[in-house]
Amino acid sequence: MPNTHEWSEFFRRLNHRLTYRGHFTWGPMNLLVLLIGSGATGALLGGRGQLTPDLAVGGALAVVFMIALLSLGRRWEHALGGTLLAGIALVVRFPEQQSLALVLGLGLSAIAACAVQVIDQWDKAILLRLGRFQGQRGPGFFMMLPFLERIEATVDQRVRATDFRAERILTLDTVPVYVDAICFWLVWDAGKAVLEVENYSDAVIHSAQTALKDAVGRHELAELLSNRQKLGDQIQSALEEKLNPWGITIQSIELTDVVIPEGLEEAMSKRAQADRERQARVILAAAESEIAASFVEAAATYRDDPTALHLRAMNMVYEGIRQQGSMILVPSSAIDSMGLGAVPGLAALARSERPASSETGGGQGSGGGDAS
Repeated sequence: MPNTHEWSEFFRRLNHRLTYRGHFTWGPMNLLVLLIGSGATGALLGGRGQLTPDLAVGGALAVVFMIALLSLGRRWEHALGGTLLAGIALVVRFPEQQSLALVLGLGLSAIAACAVQVIDQWDKAILLRLGRFQGQRGPGFFMMLPFLERIEATVDQRVRATDFRAERILTLDTVPVYVDAICFWLVWDAGKAVLEVENYSDAVIHSAQTALKDAVGRHELAELLSNRQKLGDQIQSALEEKLNPWGITIQSIELTDVVIPEGLEEAMSKRAQADRERQARVILAAAESEIAASFVEAAATYRDDPTALHLRAMNMVYEGIRQQGSMILVPSSAIDSMGLGAVPGLAALARSERPASSETGGGQGSGGGDAS
């Protein structure tokens, strides 16, 4: 079963064929003109008493047939052929009635409906007269000379987004990759786009794929992954040089995905992980070096100033005692240098500090080990 993309592509090509290969456009205005002309013909014949009920039904069927034919064909020969077929059918079916007048009125109504053209705001119609280019028409209302003029194509001048891909491209370091991209482009001169190239939409897609392959082949994989914008600018420049003479300009090229082989992707992931671990070790080593340098500087300060060392030691003991349930191991030499007496004196200091800490703690538990 065709998927959604295939169905959309099918309907796009069908609409392109009907519009691009037709001689005129067909819309509500054309249908209205045909119905008004057919109704006026029927009313005129009915006023003269020349329109019987059977002939009116046959004329209505002829109108429906011509509407279906012109909606699908959109060519002058279809309008003429539909009128002849409807006329032959009516003459054969109603030989004794005024069917020729009805056929003539329906034919003129169909030709007038085809000559009336309405082009949308974003479209341009390329008009040819006897095969020669006469200029661009639209947007809005205009008339054509029946059978002498035709619309070769209607060109949408809005910005278009076309996705394309280049399969299995070798980068400069011989890595096979698959690249998906989107091309934003528009037609700024509809005349050149239709007259200079047969199918400008396909030309844009194929040119973009070729430029993408050429640009990827000139870069290594690392540069391709890190500098997508630069690569898109290079592709845009190459396409502008090629497509600008055709009346087409490229707004931008955006790389949406770069697919690399699975094995290479795993190897690159391991390499990136190793680089992160190496960087973490380097940062840790630098931090250790800074800490060691700070210790050396502090040691020099304490060596020259014993009082500073004494105050620092007392502050460390005090902070440790404030934490309930903590145990501090202090060398006897440090106790002597701080002038705290013996070990019992330090324990007494801890016991005297604990109630104060309990009071400031807002009723917290007072259990904890003694400092020794």
